[in-house]
Order: sequence, then structure tokens, then C-alpha cells
Amino acid sequence: MRDLNGEGFCATLDVLGEFIATHEEAELAVQVYLDALDRIDKESLDSNVSVKLTMLGLKLDEEFCYQNIRKLVHRAKELDNFVRIDMEDSTCTTPTLAIFGRLREEFDNVGFVVQSYMRRSVADIREQIQKNGHINVRVCKGIYIESRDIAYKDDFVINSNFMWLVEELLSKQHYVGIATHDPRLVWSAYKMIDHLQVDKTKFEFQMLLGVDEQLRKSILDAGYKLRVYVPYGKRWYDYSIRRLKENPKIAGHVIKRFFKVT
Repeated sequence: MRDLNGEGFCATLDVLGEFIATHEEAELAVQVYLDALDRIDKESLDSNVSVKLTMLGLKLDEEFCYQNIRKLVHRAKELDNFVRIDMEDSTCTTPTLAIFGRLREEFDNVGFVVQSYMRRSVADIREQIQKNGHINVRVCKGIYIESRDIAYKDDFVINSNFMWLVEELLSKQHYVGIATHDPRLVWSAYKMIDHLQVDKTKFEFQMLLGVDEQLRKSILDAGYKLRVYVPYGKRWYDYSIRRLKENPKIAGHVIKRFFKVT
């Protein structure tokens, strides 16, 4: 993250792990995140954190999970930092948004994610705007395997819905993390930002560490803020295997990084 900051990028730190099985694992994850927030502050890094609620016990006990994520958001608030709640599979969508809503009653330094392949996403952001006022949202395509009645399957529709979500948020002055490695969507976002005359402080682009670094640099060179998603922790192998299964196209990027091929 220090190196990325030196190159002009900001970061978000994601401690690897999800769908934990015990309360003890969740409590350990909370401590790891608290330590990370303190380290980020101590070293004056330009980075926030991203958190998966199943790592904090969402599938064990929703109230227990809420108390865990509240500890992180509270500490981040003390340090003038921000917590992004990641979106997971469709079984997690409703409880994740419910917990976000509870947190927004007390904190303004928390945001969530919407996935453009989910049929419900436009309705979700409209509901969250109505309930919470100004919101901070990362828009991504989505990677979990879902049934057709829940998720769009056509690439054109998924991309079109992505831009619909971005426009819905930007046009109403909400902060947007435009999370994509697709150059077509990056170009579409450029065009929309220009058309809507959106101030550069109202959005950022976001990409995964090690994926299409040439595109990443071109976005930065165009004068836009770009945040790199940095996975961290001992469960890197599980994370890598899941990413490869969900998106085989990433395999090439992983292999190049592993062998330092340019």
C-alpha cells in the first residue's frame, strides 16, 4: 500500500477470509482489522478497509455480526477513516443492507457494494437513498454464481445495468466507486462523467491489485482518482482459488504476477 501511494494510487485493504464457522474466528478477524486500521493511521497511508460480513459472523448471528462491524466503523471514525462493507452472494444481500442501515443511523464513514448482475440492485440503491440520504457505493459487476431469476446472465445487460447504477448515483450527487477492469465500462464512465459534469471529488475508479496495470495507470494519467483493492492475510490460497474459479480470465494476471512476467 505504501508503494501504491507512492505511485499516486490510494488503496483499500481486504483481510482475506469469509464464511467463518465460529464466534472465535470472527472475533479474531475484528482484531486483525482493528490492528490494520491503527497501522494505516500510524503510517499515514491513504487506505481504507473493505470487510465481508460473513467473516464477522453474519451466518452465525446477525446481531453478533452487527456488533463486530460496529466496532470497526467506530474505530475507523475515530481515525478519520472509512469502512466499505463488501457484498457477497444473494443470501447475504438483505441482511447486509439491513446492517448498513443500522450503522448509518450512527455513522457516516461506511459504505456498501452493489453488483450490476443482480436484478434487484437498482431498487436497492433507490431504497437506501430514501432511507439514508447521501450514500457511498461501490458499483461492480458481481462474481458469485447465481440463478437466472436472481441475476442477469447476458454481458450486454450486465454492463448496461452497471452504467445505469453509476448514472443513478452520480446524477443524484452520491459518491461512487466505479469498480471495473473492463475498458468499455471505463470509457462509458468517462463519457457519463463528462456529460453530467461531475466533480472529480464525487467518484473514484477501483481495480484489483495486479489486474490490468496498464489500464490502471491510464486512468490515473487521465487525472482520475483510482483505488487499488489489496488482499491481505493468511487465507490467500483460498482467495486465489475462488477468484480463478469465478473468473478464469484472471488466471493470466495471477500467473504473470507470480512469475513477474511483463
